[in-house]
Amino acid sequence: MTEHTFSGRVVVVTGAASGIGLACAQQFARQRAKVVLLDVDRSGLETAIRSMDAPTSPVAMTCDVADREAVGRVFQAIASDGKIDVLVNCAGINRLKRNFACTSTEDWDAVVAVNLSGMFYCCHAVIEGMRRRGGGTIINFASWAGRHAGYFTGPAYNATKRAVLALTESINIEEGLNGLRATAIVPEEVATAIVDKRPVPPTAEERARMLLPEDVARSVVFAAAQPARVCINELVISPVYNRAYLGLHPTALTSQHESHPLPPPGVHHGMPHQHQFLGIEKGRAA
Repeated sequence: MTEHTFSGRVVVVTGAASGIGLACAQQFARQRAKVVLLDVDRSGLETAIRSMDAPTSPVAMTCDVADREAVGRVFQAIASDGKIDVLVNCAGINRLKRNFACTSTEDWDAVVAVNLSGMFYCCHAVIEGMRRRGGGTIINFASWAGRHAGYFTGPAYNATKRAVLALTESINIEEGLNGLRATAIVPEEVATAIVDKRPVPPTAEERARMLLPEDVARSVVFAAAQPARVCINELVISPVYNRAYLGLHPTALTSQHESHPLPPPGVHHGMPHQHQFLGIEKGRAA
């Protein structure tokens, strides 16, 4: 990949006002792509545009991906100025009250509307044009929680992120013969604002061990930069110090949690019991 790999290509990134979405937009812009940043946060978009240091001039457009008609209008406007080569679906939310004991049906609907329906609307908006041109790349953000459901992420987030994997696979099943390809990005903990919205946010030390948004963004650009014959169906990325694996590592449990050196009760498919994973010891959750 050279600095001109994406020169002249149109890349649309949702959830681009901050975090991983903004990092993706910055990485593509540095590769001379024509980047369109979408987000529901207008002021955040304005700040994001001012912060970008790139040889091209990115464009920002306000869009609530959960609004089907708004998505249609925005993507029609983008396509009217030319083709869309790459779509990065990064928009996603979770709720503070996210577990069965405290969540509501309204919270469930809100998470599904953005994380799943919104992603589908955006995919649907670009697939026809990509099919007509015989190629295109779609990058969908799933999550480690989509592969290994976790207590701290809650049922709505777990379910929608697992559905993202199926949605991405469906694109490859149906559209691969038309030259389209889709990649599901599966990151573990990333130091973004969303982790600060957990019932008890991570400590500074815990955040320092997490992935950075630019780490994930480089993986996204890598997937999109592959030759047209290559499809990276799924890309899993995690911190070296992966807290999801602590339940399988007696040494880590002993040193970090002062627990019994054997995996605690409740370990399932590599995911420790909620108390060990979240650090809910003496009333504290990570």
